[in-house]
Amino acid sequence: KTFSMVASRGVHVCFQQSISACFLSQSCCEEQGSPACSKAPQVGRVRVQLEMQALWQQFDQLGTEMIVTKAGRRMFPTFQVGISGMDPSAEYVLLMDFIPVDDKRYRYAFRSSSWLVAGRADISAPGRMHFHPDSPGRGAQWMKQTVSFDALKLTNNLLDDNGHMILNSMHRYQPRFHVIYVDPAPNSHLHAQRNFCSFSFPETQFIAVTAYQNHRITQLKIASNPFAKGFRTTDAEDW
Repeated sequence: KTFSMVASRGVHVCFQQSISACFLSQSCCEEQGSPACSKAPQVGRVRVQLEMQALWQQFDQLGTEMIVTKAGRRMFPTFQVGISGMDPSAEYVLLMDFIPVDDKRYRYAFRSSSWLVAGRADISAPGRMHFHPDSPGRGAQWMKQTVSFDALKLTNNLLDDNGHMILNSMHRYQPRFHVIYVDPAPNSHLHAQRNFCSFSFPETQFIAVTAYQNHRITQLKIASNPFAKGFRTTDAEDW
């Protein structure tokens, strides 16, 4: 399936919905697994590093859960990356989406403290993209500091009109991060596949829930999230 979008400044960008494994601080071309990179050099040299990797791994070992609400809830850990290898003067659009890991629905078994398959997945809402609010931006801007998607919110409201990411509760998801080079050439749409690269980190997979199922996840969220000290502060409502 191919996504087509119109980014700000009227730049037409499109890229294919595909996913391939990307490891810590791996370049776009290395991700493609081909010594002869078919990507434009502006993205072919891009390297992406997952921030807070150790924390993500802690959650992953327990089975990460992310809260979804009707109003929308921010992720914790927040998806953050460090980027290198961009053309400092070129412009890029950064965005995220979420894809189902499989076609299953899950339930949590409290006796065994484990997730079990409960049946086939529910019908998914049409996929949405979350554009980083600073897009488009020059490579120099993106590389000078950590890129954070802290404004992104997850919802289970199929009628959401706030641009939040719509997910089904009790389903497993893989976040994906996309880098798109804003090619100024007038015929750039003919080379759209050369101008983007997608990255996914397996340790960021999670199950969407309306309430935490594993008490160890709750404890780790409270211990590691400064805005969720026992969920007692007003700020915690956003997390």
